[in-house]
Amino acid sequence: MTALHPRTRIKICGLTREQDVDAAVAAGADAVGFVRYEASARHVDAARAAALAARLPPFVTPVLLYVNAPAEVVAADCARLPQALLQFHGDETPAQCVALAAGRPFLRAARIPLSAQVPFDLLAFAEQFSSAQALLLDAHVDGYGGAGKAFDWSRIPTNVNAHLVLSGGLTPANVGDGIAQVRPRAKSLAVDVSSGVEAAKGLKDAGRIREFVAAVRAADAVLATP
Repeated sequence: MTALHPRTRIKICGLTREQDVDAAVAAGADAVGFVRYEASARHVDAARAAALAARLPPFVTPVLLYVNAPAEVVAADCARLPQALLQFHGDETPAQCVALAAGRPFLRAARIPLSAQVPFDLLAFAEQFSSAQALLLDAHVDGYGGAGKAFDWSRIPTNVNAHLVLSGGLTPANVGDGIAQVRPRAKSLAVDVSSGVEAAKGLKDAGRIREFVAAVRAADAVLATP
């Protein structure tokens, strides 16, 4: 598989405050995520998500995260944030994702079991959700979301025919290793962090965001070295 230029895209997810949006932008994030799932401690309502997204400069993408959301909710959100990318993190089928996205690009979360004894066919999942712009790999825990848990990256097949977004338990300390392991296995790689750059749930730490971005760029530099 031929790798793309080794620049890892970065998404900071679960933002709830203006200062955290600003910190993510200042650090160099490519995307920021707003959780539209009411059971999450990081949930923001549609008006709040729109207000936070209005702070974003050009070329920083807002991402709206859903878990089994009604179609009317997604449609109303998209009317408020026409520039948003969608992320489906529940039990949505391929047909439901396409219908909910209504022509917009979307990410589909693949919830990878923490135990190697529980089978998960990522190649089949990638084929099933081939209409997704990328697959977001997260740990499968109770509820939805990785809860800061990292799965065993070595279980990812070496030939995934999809763009991947690595998530679940990433921190400034381990993201470089994740990039080195996972990038060669896919068309391209991005990373998605939430709890790994937080002071408390839903409250980001600007210093940790900077450290995370710096760790990603350091990993890119190593992989770009002949």
